[in-house]
Amino acid sequence: MKHGAAVAVIDALGRVTGWSEGARLVTGLTAEDVVGRPAADLLADEVPRDALTARAGTVALRHHDGHRVVLALSACPLLGPDGAPTAYVVSADPPAPPDAALTGQAFQTASMPMAVLDLQQRYLRVNDAASQLIGVPEEDLVGRFYPETVEDSEYSRVYQRHLRQVIETGRPVRYESFTRAPAQHRDNAWNIEMWPLRDDSGAPSAVAIAAFDSGEQYWARRRLALLNEAATRIGTTLDVVRTAGELIELLVPRYADFASVDLLDWVLGADEPPMLPDGGVVLHRVAHGSTRESDPGAAVPIGGTHVYPPSSLPARALRDGRAVLSQAGEPEFVRWLAERNARSPESRPLRQGAHSMIAVPLRARGTTLGVVVCVRTDHPDDYGPGDAVFAEELGSRAAVCIDNARRFARERSTALALQHSLLPRGLPGQAAVDVAHRYLPCGSLAGIGGDWFDVIPLSGGRVALVVGDVVGHGIQSSASMGRLRTAVRTLADVDLPPDELLTHLDDLVVHLSAEDSAEDRGEEVAELGATCLYAVYDPVSRRLSLAAAGHPAPAVVRPGGTAETVPMAAGPPLGVGGLPFEATELELPEGSVVALYTDGLLEDRDGDLDGATEALRRVLAAPADSLDALCDSVLKAVLPDQPGDDVALLLVRTRALGADRVATWDVPPDPAQVAVLRQAADDRLTAWGLEEAAFVTELVVSELVTNAIRYGEPPIQLRLIRDRALICEVSDASSTSPHLRRAKAYDEGGRGLLLVAQLTQRWGSRQTGLGKTIWAEQALPGADGPKP
Repeated sequence: MKHGAAVAVIDALGRVTGWSEGARLVTGLTAEDVVGRPAADLLADEVPRDALTARAGTVALRHHDGHRVVLALSACPLLGPDGAPTAYVVSADPPAPPDAALTGQAFQTASMPMAVLDLQQRYLRVNDAASQLIGVPEEDLVGRFYPETVEDSEYSRVYQRHLRQVIETGRPVRYESFTRAPAQHRDNAWNIEMWPLRDDSGAPSAVAIAAFDSGEQYWARRRLALLNEAATRIGTTLDVVRTAGELIELLVPRYADFASVDLLDWVLGADEPPMLPDGGVVLHRVAHGSTRESDPGAAVPIGGTHVYPPSSLPARALRDGRAVLSQAGEPEFVRWLAERNARSPESRPLRQGAHSMIAVPLRARGTTLGVVVCVRTDHPDDYGPGDAVFAEELGSRAAVCIDNARRFARERSTALALQHSLLPRGLPGQAAVDVAHRYLPCGSLAGIGGDWFDVIPLSGGRVALVVGDVVGHGIQSSASMGRLRTAVRTLADVDLPPDELLTHLDDLVVHLSAEDSAEDRGEEVAELGATCLYAVYDPVSRRLSLAAAGHPAPAVVRPGGTAETVPMAAGPPLGVGGLPFEATELELPEGSVVALYTDGLLEDRDGDLDGATEALRRVLAAPADSLDALCDSVLKAVLPDQPGDDVALLLVRTRALGADRVATWDVPPDPAQVAVLRQAADDRLTAWGLEEAAFVTELVVSELVTNAIRYGEPPIQLRLIRDRALICEVSDASSTSPHLRRAKAYDEGGRGLLLVAQLTQRWGSRQTGLGKTIWAEQALPGADGPKP
């Protein structure tokens, strides 16, 4: 008898005939104490009937010291020659400790799926949760080879690979999987852990597996990743419609099978936000998307409008300012689906399977802009509270981007309207030059700039040509451009030379900057650092005088020649103060083309300023049907498809007033010569066929020449110019300018200039290098002269 085993032999009469050392150790009774006695004397309780029938079961024995010993007994019969049992060998297994039983119960009833496989990948144990997940009872899985119980898929292949890794290396493995279990109707996230089970020698004998449901954490990470992605994918452009489209691209298909963005009408315009109505809400569809690419199944087309009744989910979301959920079967969902099908019955099949929807308001800075509606059809999960929180956060971020785009569009529209109101709409008619111009506001995120141009008629048939560029973009730059343009026109009316005019303009900017600093607003005036080019063309002398304040030099094309950049000093930008501006003068033959432009024309060509300048020269020298056609050719040849800055282009073709249209007389400082000059002027008007203007012209000549002889200094000169108006000029060497005054009744003089002002269209004086010139213009009979 083995000493280590608890074994007893009982004969057919129930007496103990054999007793092992193991039995002694378990019961405390020796063989002398037991052999020959009835086995029933050793029992503490009666043997259960089912144990007798099965010859196995749990039996309570009486220990030598009196306490009960519970043993798991099994009986094996000893057969005689006739095949009948003559005795029984009863063996006892030590009772399982209480903690082992609890461990088995914990394994079987654990909420997480658990299983044990042998080293040949056969199932040994499967708990209840795993059986439910697989959809097969444990008794049908035990002993089966794992690959026989699953379909051939990427998930099962990964599972087997990790299983073999644990068997071969003896090290635990943990990995994450996203798959659909056989008994589940949707994919789910799992954290799977595998670890080896070892025998008494420490060698791996089996592999234990546990799967932790990490679906909530997985979807939370996915939602967080979507929010992070929204920061880079939504709002890449300051365009309202494009921003809404970017939101749809983010939502479909990862969050919704169908999504739409509807905005209130005022968001797409320049109006201020109105109060939300108590009744139905009119929304404008700007974007939608679906997992069905060919037909999204939208009841409202992009660009269309729809009135949402007060009870609808979108209207409730707008009114409550929070996300609103609805599932299939709920009254609101049923009404919404019925309304969609009635509005668009042809798309009814595409709405089959719709089971959950969420409406999220788009709110930014306390203002409601619109609503996002998301619907799930193929996605198995309904929207829940976690989705509502996510949708509100995403909607808030998207709303800020949409509101930024709306504000940009509004500011751009305002700045563009302001700039267009300040730029010349129709250039005044004059004979000095033919003019064509183009102004292109940039489409960049920076907004409208402060580029401008102008053509200003001056006295003596001359014309001033102006281009300028204010630093920065937006409404402030447009307003600053308007101030500078007004200042240039005011200084041009004084008829200053180009370099002096820029000096006064520079002083103005310096004063504006000083006032801004004094007010301590913390902002620089936009005029500071602005550039300007001012040029004056005289059709009589055919000379162009120009000066620049930090502005690019113009290009000139003489008839039959090539385009050249005018050699001139660029000068400092406006606002530097204390630095001089240099004037350049050149003589141009009639028919020359001068191109004045802002730096946006050349500085946006991939940084290749020389290449852009050469392209400009080349296209300016090419034949063109008209100046307008040449403007278009210049922009097409020089500008990129998407200019990054505003562009102002001014093209002029020079004209000349020949000797037949100009009459000049030197005036002796003798009052008796006034009558002679009056007659000479009358004769010239007769030669020009302007007899109707003779009376007024004689009075003007008489008054201006008399004043020059009386108050001026020689040399004195009289000049008549026949332009679109008749111009009378008297020049002398005195720098003292005349002015109108109200003569008293007893005054002998003081009424001449008042008479000139009443009889002519306009009059004035300008300083010259030798003194001053007094001039007066009168409209020619039947001609459209310059407006005063």
